[in-house]
Amino acid sequence: MMLVDWDPAVQVALTGAALACLPLCWVALRVWRQHGPRALRAPGVWRAALTMTTLLLTLDLVVFGAFTRLTDSGLGCPDWPGCYGSASPIGAHLDIAQAQAQAPHGPVTHQKAWIEMIHRYLATMVGALITCLMGLAWWLQSRSKPNETQVSPWWPTWTFVWVCVQGAFGAFTVTLKLYPLVVTMHLLGGLLGVSLLAAQVRLLADPARGWLGAPLPPTLRRLAVWMWVIWMMQAALGGWVSTNGAVLVCSDVPTCQGQWWPPMDWQQGFVLFRHLGTDGQGGAISLPALTAIHMAHRLGAVLVSLALLWFASALWRLRARKQAAVLLSLLVWQVLAGLSNVLLDWPMLAALGHTLGAALMALYLTVLACLPAAANQPVANPVLAPRFA
Repeated sequence: MMLVDWDPAVQVALTGAALACLPLCWVALRVWRQHGPRALRAPGVWRAALTMTTLLLTLDLVVFGAFTRLTDSGLGCPDWPGCYGSASPIGAHLDIAQAQAQAPHGPVTHQKAWIEMIHRYLATMVGALITCLMGLAWWLQSRSKPNETQVSPWWPTWTFVWVCVQGAFGAFTVTLKLYPLVVTMHLLGGLLGVSLLAAQVRLLADPARGWLGAPLPPTLRRLAVWMWVIWMMQAALGGWVSTNGAVLVCSDVPTCQGQWWPPMDWQQGFVLFRHLGTDGQGGAISLPALTAIHMAHRLGAVLVSLALLWFASALWRLRARKQAAVLLSLLVWQVLAGLSNVLLDWPMLAALGHTLGAALMALYLTVLACLPAAANQPVANPVLAPRFA
C-alpha cells in the first residue's frame, strides 16, 4: 500500500473548498447586514471580516488537532491525503473493518478514521480560506490609488506558504508514524499560523474601536515580541511532552515521583531524531528520559510564568491595565490547565484547554506586539503596511 496516495487528493481538496463556502457566505451576510450597499465600495471591510473568521477557524483547527492526537487518531487513516485510497472513511469501510478486526485497540478504527479525516477536511477548508485571503489582498493592492496604502498583501501570502508547509508536516505525521519531532513541529506550526492571522486582524482593525486596547510604548511592543519567542519555546517543550507521552510520568505537584529531583536522563530524553517510543539507538525510551522531558517543561513553565508576570507588571505600571489583566487571565488559565493534566490524570477537557490556552497566549502576545506605538506617534491607520516597532 502506498503511504502517500494522491488519487483522492482532488476530492479532499474539493471537500475543503465546499466547506470553505460556508464561512465565506457567513462573512458576506454579516458584512452586508452591517454595511449594506456601502460594503461594495469598501472591499477592505471584506478582507478584515474574512481574516477574523479565518483566525477563529484556525484556532478551532489547532484544538481539533490536539483532540486528534489525544484520541490516538493520528493514524486513523494510515495513508495520506485520503483514507485507504478513498476520500472518506465511507469508501474505506471494508479496509478499516479489517484493520480493526486484527487489532481492536489499534490505531485504526472507524471512529479514529473519522476523527482523522475531519481534521484533514478542516485543514483543507482553512487552506482554501487563506488562498481566498491572498487573492483578495493582491486584488485590493492592484486597484489601490497611488497615494493609498494597504496592509501588505505579503502577510496573507506568507500565511499561504505557512499553510502549505503545515500541510506537509501533516502528511509527514502520518507517513512517518507520529515521529515526535514532526508532530511537535506540526503543533508549533499551528501556533505560528494563529499568530500570523492575529497580526493581520490587528493591522486591519479600526483604531477607533478600543477593544484591542490603548497604544503601547515601543519598548513594550518589543518586549511583547520577546515574550512571544519564549512562549513558543515553552510550547515546543509542551509539544515534546505530549508527543512522547510524558505527561503522566509525574503525577504529583510540586514534586515528581515523590522527589524534588527524580532520576533523569536528559541526553536520551532530548534525542530529536528518533521514532516514537524509542531511544534513537534501537531500544525503548526509558522512564528517566521521559521524566527529564516532563521536568524540562515544568521548569520552563516556572521561568516563562515569571517572565510574563514581570511583563504584566510593566504593562500595569504604564497604565496598560486592560492588556495586563488579559495577559494575567490567560496565564492563570494555562497554569490551571497544566496542573489539571497532572493531578487529574490528563483529562481530555484539561488537555484541550491547555492547547487552546497556548494558542490564545500566542495570539494575544502577537496583538500586543502589533499595537500602535504611543510615544509621540500617531495611532496606526488600519491600512498601513505592517511593521513592528
